[in-house]
Amino acid sequence: MRKPWIMAVALPLALTACGGSAPPGTEGTGQGGGGGGAGETITIGSLHPLSGAAAADGQQMDNGAQLAVDAINEAGGIESLGGAQLELASADTQGAPEVGQSEAQRLIQEGAVALVGTYQSAVSQNVAAVAERNSVPFVIDVSSADQILQQGYRFTFRLQPSAAVLGQRGAQYLAEVSENAGQPAQRVAVLHEQGPFGTAITASFTEEAQSAGMEVGPVISYDPASVSDFTTQITTIREAGADVLMVAGYYRDGVLVANAVDTVQPGLDAVWGVANGAFDTPQFPGEVGEAGEGFFDANYRLDTTNPETQALAELYQQTYGDEIRTAAVLSYDAVRVIADALERAGDASPQAVRDAIAETELESLIAQEGPISFDENGENANAAPILMQVLEGAVRQVYPEEYAETEPVYPATPGL
Repeated sequence: MRKPWIMAVALPLALTACGGSAPPGTEGTGQGGGGGGAGETITIGSLHPLSGAAAADGQQMDNGAQLAVDAINEAGGIESLGGAQLELASADTQGAPEVGQSEAQRLIQEGAVALVGTYQSAVSQNVAAVAERNSVPFVIDVSSADQILQQGYRFTFRLQPSAAVLGQRGAQYLAEVSENAGQPAQRVAVLHEQGPFGTAITASFTEEAQSAGMEVGPVISYDPASVSDFTTQITTIREAGADVLMVAGYYRDGVLVANAVDTVQPGLDAVWGVANGAFDTPQFPGEVGEAGEGFFDANYRLDTTNPETQALAELYQQTYGDEIRTAAVLSYDAVRVIADALERAGDASPQAVRDAIAETELESLIAQEGPISFDENGENANAAPILMQVLEGAVRQVYPEEYAETEPVYPATPGL
């Protein structure tokens, strides 16, 4: 019988962090995780950027993972392992690949039976290599770069859509929405962060956009760790005569882009995010005001029509005093995937958990095309983006029709 983990999030007791009092892994069986005996505490490693430019997202994701651990423990723990409780061991990657790599190794040595994370693709790439080398399962909550799962790894799984899927669907949605509005997009400028995430999104988006008859250019990359202003880049885009600007970047970058577009007024029909870390977050409209009105984003999205997702969002607000971001829901789901695998395996060894994860069939709190289910490469076979738009100061789901809360507004001159 399926355990009521999600329902438990609505219980007041779930508001209290439940992890064991011992340091991470001290109740396990050494490197590579514990054996899962009755009454044991099972450690899951959480790797996210808790400091640096992406700290706001990283803290949200770690909070989401903790809420899942709390809910599972409150519901009685892992029943097939004698009610074993889960413990979350959190590590700060600082958004740096080498730090993520060393922290992943540390968590495994301290007894983590599985890892979740990390947000930045470059960090996840290194963590996946560590997980494979130690034969410990790693469930990626957020990181889209295709090459992470093109290495033939057996211990890495991804919940969110890959960069290939995000870019292709992002371009398809642009073609369909602009054509339906009677004003087909013709020339698309691209602004992307220069790491594996932004580069991969740009490649798949460009291929699909060009096959749909759009001209793509100029394509401008930037370093998200050091950029402080996009006025020069947006001026270049204005002079190129683009009618749409595609942006693939993180939250802080997205805010800077909105401010630069508002300053330069490049005459665009739309600012079109693909897997953008800002344009579909509830915090974005409040931070940039009218400068972000009309912005689109094709991205993974928490399912606002799901009562369990609504309960989680309410719990998050009560617990942390903030609106939950989709990335935090993916972290919540990542812990659920591991807990579900532990329950079905009845064995907390990393190999047993890995084999059970590969057979996952679990309903998601994210809007997608079916339950969480992994293909032979570790990709969530049912993951897919939907299209959101900032309208009247709020992020609304606008396309495809089956997920739409309202119709898309196109053209959407920035600021409307």
